[in-house]
This record gives sequence, structure tokens and C-alpha cells, in this order.
Amino acid sequence: MKEEVLPVTRVGRKACAITEPRWVRWCLTVGALSFLALFLLVPLLAVFINALDKGISAYWAAIVEPEAWAAIKLTLTATLVAVSINMIFGVAAAWAIAKFEFVGKNILTTLIDLPFAVSPVISGLVFVLLFGAQGLFAPVIESLGIKIIFATPGIILATVFVTFPFIARELIPVMQEQGTEEEEAALVLGANGWQTFWRVTLPNIKWGLLYGVILCTARAMGEFGAVSVVSGHIRGLTNTLPLHVEILYNEYNFSAAFAVASLLALIAVLTLIIKSIVEWQTQRKLSSQDESKTN
Repeated sequence: MKEEVLPVTRVGRKACAITEPRWVRWCLTVGALSFLALFLLVPLLAVFINALDKGISAYWAAIVEPEAWAAIKLTLTATLVAVSINMIFGVAAAWAIAKFEFVGKNILTTLIDLPFAVSPVISGLVFVLLFGAQGLFAPVIESLGIKIIFATPGIILATVFVTFPFIARELIPVMQEQGTEEEEAALVLGANGWQTFWRVTLPNIKWGLLYGVILCTARAMGEFGAVSVVSGHIRGLTNTLPLHVEILYNEYNFSAAFAVASLLALIAVLTLIIKSIVEWQTQRKLSSQDESKTN
């Protein structure tokens, strides 16, 4: 008579996988939490404590100051334009890489990762060499009466370059996992390319796209290296929030510097909250899909 083998439940598998003693698990947990507290929470608290050191009135005055307000508007403008461009490019690149086979596909995938390998300062210098007063395209730019370096267009270009992998890299694995069956079925039923994209592809990638947009936005608002090279540090004109913080700190105006820095810290915290919500929604969607397939 065969002995009946009971199925291993999810809890059982988890319990079998953990073989370390309890004190080892406690040490690892305490070590990880201590590391996060030391290198994440303590600096974050220090920013807000120093920002409010001279009171709410001084804090608010540092934020609504004309130069700070100009930096906020420039940062939001550059971020909005860069994220919009990267969203279009990211969706197109991910769709091409995940859904089609073509010559140069591996090269395109490699080029998408280029900003991760190149220092932002180097990328800023490249834009100066291309679009600066003595740059390669200087005659064309002068004939058109356009100013790129030490102006808003240069800041947008630098921001686009350092942030364009984020959306594409989030969407490529999502689209590869989904395959092409649903798009092919839509085409067989008579849908054209745009209808297939809006009614089939986009709803399937909406959480991955939102996740990539969140990461891209956070990176764009905090960019320093490339923007510092192409901005010229013109107060009230080409200073973004990180550059404005640097100037205030170098002038020993610590209270105002930490007040402006607290805005970036608040954006970072808000980004983490939204990121967690998106991850929870994505995980819930995947769980519901697995349950439906099982049933």
C-alpha cells in the first residue's frame, strides 16, 4: 500500500526553506534595519531638522524666494518635457524590442543602457562639445538663432539623456512576458495598429509604464552632474533645484539650502510611496491572473 504524500503548502515550503537559527535571522534583520536607519533615515531627518532650524517663517521665505521659485519652475519644466519624451521613446523602443525581430535589435538594447555606463558629467561635456559656442553644430545653431547650452533646451537635453533608459527598461520585460498572442488576435479580428495599441497593448503595460514614469521623474528632478555642466549656473535662469541647493550651501546659507533640499526629500518620499502602491497593484494583478489560470 502506497503511503499518501500530502501536498506541500506555501507556508510549508517557506518554513522548509528557512533553516537558519532564529538568532541568525534576528541578527540579519537588525543589521539591515540599522543600515537603513544610519544611511537613509538619519540623513533624511537631518535635512528636515536643519530646514526648520530657524522656524517656519524662515523656511517658507527660502522656498518662495524668487530665485528658488525660478529653480522650482525650471525643474518642473525640464522634468515634464523629459518624462514625456522618454515615455514616447520608451514605449516605442520596448514595443519594437519585445514584439519584433529586426537587424540591430541587440545594438538598440545596448544603447538604451548607455546612460547607465556613462558619467552624467561626461554626457554634459558631450552636449557642450556638440552645441556649445565652439561646438560641432555651433554654425547651424547660430544661423537659427537658438541657444542650447547655458539655457533651458540644454538642461532638457541633458535630463532626457540621463533618464531615457528607465521607462524602456521597465517595459521591455513586461512586454516580453506577455508575448504577441493578444495583439495577433486583435489584428485577426480586424483591429488596425493604433486600435491594437490603445485597446490591447497599453492596458496590459499600464502598471509597468506608471512604474517607469515614477522612476524617470524622480531621477529627472534630482539630476545634478549633467545639468551642472550645461546650465552655466545662472541664478534665476538656469539653476534647477539641486544646483540652487549647491549655491546656497556654498554661500553658507545653510538654513535656506536645507529648506530647498527638503523639497527634493519630500519628492523622494512621495516617489517611494507611489512606487510601493504601484508594486502592490502589480503584484495583486499578477496574483489574480495566476488564480484565473489555475481555475
